[in-house]
Amino acid sequence: MEQPPEAGGQSWRQLYLWAGIASVAFVGLLVLALVLDFLAPPPVHGGAETLEFIARNKGTYIAEQLLWTVSNILPVLVFVTLFVALAPVNKSLALLAAVIGGLPWALFLAIPVTTRGSLILVYLSDRYTASGTAGSGDGRLTYATAAEAVIAENNTPAVAGVLSALGILLISLPMLRGVLPRTVGWLGVAAGTAGMIAEALRFAVPDVYLAYGVLMWAWFAAVGIALIRLALRTTRGPGARVLPRPGPPPA
Repeated sequence: MEQPPEAGGQSWRQLYLWAGIASVAFVGLLVLALVLDFLAPPPVHGGAETLEFIARNKGTYIAEQLLWTVSNILPVLVFVTLFVALAPVNKSLALLAAVIGGLPWALFLAIPVTTRGSLILVYLSDRYTASGTAGSGDGRLTYATAAEAVIAENNTPAVAGVLSALGILLISLPMLRGVLPRTVGWLGVAAGTAGMIAEALRFAVPDVYLAYGVLMWAWFAAVGIALIRLALRTTRGPGARVLPRPGPPPA
């Protein structure tokens, strides 16, 4: 059966394509950041230890933090595009989900921590190193104490994390009846549900947070592929519509 014409149009086709690429790229950037983290895992406790680690691995640390931070703009585009694609199914739920799901990722850009560190610590590391050898006075203690405050922020569960998981859950519900595959919707329901629990208990039950991370990355990758396919199924030109997904031949 043919899908709603509101989901088509050449302008939407380009949006679907770029958002799909952005969603897949988002996962790719996070995987790259995880590789850098594996090669040189930063300490999660200890201000002085963290600043000394950064001094020894400055280039890798900055690259990792940029990957964790800059990539957060991409989910905003994805959620906006999902609203456009799913609005014909349920405008209210699609809009609510896009706001709840996209806003936290935009806010992450303003929060100077990434749960695996912060670019603020690079400055503190430079000042810490310039203060001289360990035990030379109060200078190093001051910067190490400031680093502890940033580390504490990293290790504090954020409401934005819970909201981002809720957004994934809500935006996945209209997928079950929209132009995107239902399997992607069910994957989002699982990821969003696990995410709200995992974000609230991130440090109490770290294994659940790890499972959520895998589900979330899988969902973004699946959404990206689905949006790219949707763009390819959307015909060009004025009044264009979404072509129906291929189905089994009639009996």
